[in-house]
Amino acid sequence: MRTAHDINATELPGKAETLLADGHRLALVAAHHDEHGMRVVYLFVTGAPDTRTELHVRLDTDRPEVPSLAHLSFPAGRFEREMRDLFGIVPLDHPLPRRLVRHFHWPRGWYPMRPDAGPPPAFGEQEGPYPFLEVERDGVYEIPVGPVHTGLIEPGHFRFSVVGETILKLKARLWFVHKGVEKLFEGRSTAAGLPLAERISGDTAVGHALAYCLAVEEATGTEVPAEAQRARAMLLELERIHNHVADLGMLCNDVGHGILNAHAQRVREQLLRLNREITGHRLLRGGVVPGGAALRALPDPARLKAIGGDIREITGLALGHSTVHDRFTGTAILRTDAARSIGCLGYVARASGLAADARVAHPFTPYDDTGLAVPVHDSGDVLARFLVRAEEIDTSLALIEQFAEGLSAPRAVLAPSPEPGMGPRTGVGLVEGWRGTIATRIELALDGTLARVKPVDPSFFNWPALPVALADTIVPDFPLTNKSFNLSYAGNDL
Repeated sequence: MRTAHDINATELPGKAETLLADGHRLALVAAHHDEHGMRVVYLFVTGAPDTRTELHVRLDTDRPEVPSLAHLSFPAGRFEREMRDLFGIVPLDHPLPRRLVRHFHWPRGWYPMRPDAGPPPAFGEQEGPYPFLEVERDGVYEIPVGPVHTGLIEPGHFRFSVVGETILKLKARLWFVHKGVEKLFEGRSTAAGLPLAERISGDTAVGHALAYCLAVEEATGTEVPAEAQRARAMLLELERIHNHVADLGMLCNDVGHGILNAHAQRVREQLLRLNREITGHRLLRGGVVPGGAALRALPDPARLKAIGGDIREITGLALGHSTVHDRFTGTAILRTDAARSIGCLGYVARASGLAADARVAHPFTPYDDTGLAVPVHDSGDVLARFLVRAEEIDTSLALIEQFAEGLSAPRAVLAPSPEPGMGPRTGVGLVEGWRGTIATRIELALDGTLARVKPVDPSFFNWPALPVALADTIVPDFPLTNKSFNLSYAGNDL
């Protein structure tokens, strides 16, 4: 159930505080330029039962300001800083008002999401060095890492303040690959928006495509057939498995057990080839489409059973090796209260004792009879993040078998095309992607094109937790910890 409430700016803090106290979380903040002024939409969600509450605040176009909610919600403070950088909307009394998205060579006064922004201007003069917090005392020194890294990792800058090998403070600086994705959605047809949604974060093609399609379908009043919903759920679990398997192997590699990584990547390659058979693409693009799903083949149960046995053997060998187990145990602990206050999602949250999962809270197809068990650990260390992934693979394999039963392929299962102008013209999609809950909100123009699309990857919520987990660890723990979080740069740097 989704409800929307028009309120004025002075009512916002009180309404938000009430929703948060009632167990809602802030899933998304989206600024809009309407015909007659500016508006900000705050989406709060909770479940089960699936409940979505929107607060719409209209602003003075000449002086766009909102009261900051940063004192109530850590994610709200980050959404507000993002909104100020891209729209020029000022969060009043924000405790950390400096730039978040726009690096210091972006020109002053240029807000790229405004309709009058025009093409990007030339870089301006650097306003000064980025205000990294300097830790000063005897024996403290800094280690800068990135933004350019070896290998294929995307750009991010990490500034370590250390004594010996102990990390006193880590600051992560992102948004080196800001791509203007939200602007690129504007004016596209809903069909033309799908390829862009699939590429928000390349390893999450199904999750982002599904969140986008669910939002479009709600906005247009489209009723997706039950068979298509089951096919989508199957694809979502296939995506979860091939990513988790890769992470299990690379975590072993980061503690020197390369042979287990080699076997894990061997299994992932089998899964990628299976993906290509099922949708025609190794990353499962093309399987989720507006109104339904398209399958070229179905996974062979015997093949999946063999893959599951392979993965369990790799996991058992890893956990049975004293060096691997000891290096994972107690490393980079993210405690439950920290994960909760930061607003963590997905396996990062579940490894710290928080059981949030959109398949339970916001199901798009019935999961009641599937026996879905969400793995949760509470130690908050690398071992917990490893175990959650390993256990989720078993859960996903069972779900795939159940959702595939009764499906047929090759086949496309699509809803009838909606009548033009039907539906509320706004929609929200919430999906438990492999990293965590993805939220996408859309609004359609009168001609049916996309007026506004706001996707939020779980990495936006989880990146701030990485420095917290690394406090009082040692510098050699950074690669292992970073991989245990495995956050998306592309999904964050929209």
